[in-house]
Amino acid sequence: MLGSFPPKEDKWSMRFFYPNWINDMWRIVGTIFHGDKHHFEVQDEKRFAQERIVDFCTEKGIALYDTACEVRRLKDNASDKYLEVVTPTDLTALLQQIPQCKAMVTTGQKATDIIVEKFGCKEPPIGSMETITLAGGRTLHFWRMPSSSRAYPLALDKKAEYYRKMFEYEQIYVS
Repeated sequence: MLGSFPPKEDKWSMRFFYPNWINDMWRIVGTIFHGDKHHFEVQDEKRFAQERIVDFCTEKGIALYDTACEVRRLKDNASDKYLEVVTPTDLTALLQQIPQCKAMVTTGQKATDIIVEKFGCKEPPIGSMETITLAGGRTLHFWRMPSSSRAYPLALDKKAEYYRKMFEYEQIYVS
């Protein structure tokens, strides 16, 4: 799963991907896999349970990374709209390190734009995928998911439906 870049560190509730307390990624995943949007939250605290999330991702074979290694924030917020990518992640090298990877999932428009530019492929509609062929003939599913940001105008349960469809298609079993 590929996002663009984390928000400024003062917005983090943990030192892992999708760290912003008001980002819904871990609520989406909790809803899908545990029937509880609060599953990955630390009770009575505004933070996520990083160890529980890492263990879950490891168990399910879900890798997370950013599509940029260096960015410039043009405004003092986490919006991708005001995010300038200075150095994109070398996705070819990254994918060579994980030959068992069978799908790339973007969780926002900026990450999607980077994939489309890097691999010269079509942008799938939200909730859908395209098959792309990498150098050497390796194929991957390229999924475009709705953003997990609360600024994205879609209810959490609707976002979870899109993500559930993708996880089921990729045979990452849900409860």
